[in-house]
This record gives sequence, C-alpha cells and structure tokens, in this order.
Amino acid sequence: MNGVHDMGGMHGMGPVVHEKNEPVFHAPWEGRVYTMHRAMGAWRKWNGHASRHAKEVIPPADYLRMTYYERWFTALIELMITAGLVTRSEVESGKPGAGTAKSTPPLTSAREADFLRGGGGGQRPSVVPLFRVGQQVRTRKMNPTGHTRLPRYARGRVGTIQRDYGVFELPDTMAHSLGEKPQHVYSVRFAARELWGDQAKPQDAVYLDLFDDYLEASE
Repeated sequence: MNGVHDMGGMHGMGPVVHEKNEPVFHAPWEGRVYTMHRAMGAWRKWNGHASRHAKEVIPPADYLRMTYYERWFTALIELMITAGLVTRSEVESGKPGAGTAKSTPPLTSAREADFLRGGGGGQRPSVVPLFRVGQQVRTRKMNPTGHTRLPRYARGRVGTIQRDYGVFELPDTMAHSLGEKPQHVYSVRFAARELWGDQAKPQDAVYLDLFDDYLEASE
C-alpha cells in the first residue's frame, strides 16, 4: 500500500544518522516488546507479512512520531485483538474480562529453542518462471490498498533480471490470508538514473528482490 512507511526516494525525511556501537536494544522495554512479538507469533494466528501490514496501517501522524519498537507494540496489540486473543477493553484495563477462559501459551521455555530455530517461509514447490536471467523487465505501475513488497519509487521502471532465487509465497496475498500464490522471486538491477533521474551517478545501481506479479516484459 502507499503510506509513510514506504519512504524510499522521499525528500524531507532528514539524513540517516549512524550510531557507532549501537546496542541491540536502547532500553529494556524494547527487548520485552520483541520477546512478546515472538511469543504471540507462536499462536500462528498471523504471519510475518500480516505483521508488516499491521505496522503499515498505523495512522501516518502516529507512525512518524513513534520509535521503531513503539510501532511493533502498536501493531502487536491490533493483531491480538483481530485474532481474538484479547479484547480492547482487556488491553486498556490490563485485566482479563469476566468469565474469560485461561489459555495455555503455545510457546513455553521448553519449546523456546526449537521455535526460534524453526524459522518460517522457505521455498515452495516448482513453478514455471515467467522471466529469465538477463531479461529486461518493467515493474508494474500499481497502487494497491493492501500489502506489497514493491517499493513505490521503483514502480513503472525498467531493470534487468540478475538472478532467480526460486519459488516463494507472495507477501501480497499472505498478509491478508488469501493463500500463498507461489511464484518466482528475482534479483532485478535498476540503474540509479532509471530510478532517480540524471542527478544520480551513472555508475550506481539498485538491486531489488521482486516477484513475478510485480513484473512484465519490456522487450
């Protein structure tokens, strides 16, 4: 979808500030939010694509004022409410609702190591590729209201396929529980000037990992 989360190529956002020796977490609560996110994911009520989309639909003014893990926390609450794991009144009060059944968490300390090693995603069964390495392609100029991994700045641009990674689930459908729709993912090279115009350096390029559904032949 189009939103403030898709900042690639946008002016006025300020420089990216490098923090030397940056810690994994800047405060203990950030680590707790990360842990809660992983623990609640063990319920298998949503996937990583849905989790990303939950952050994308945070109102723009709130998204821009929030820190990274504030967005994670806000998205997690909405995911849990939507999945029926908790009610909004329970979140706001911090107490279980009257008559609420007690559930046993799927992630226990005994299962923690196996869960973390399990990962997710992975390649899917064989699907015929729509494009080939070395082929020139154009990204589709689309403006979906749902989740997508095609950056706004790269839509309607011409690039060349450098590598075929194989077959994977499509984030656009997975984020909304519409099925895997397995298809090929390619590394596509775009000249910087194709994306940014003549102000870009002629020797620079950007490589994007893109799905079949994002591309069409330009030859």
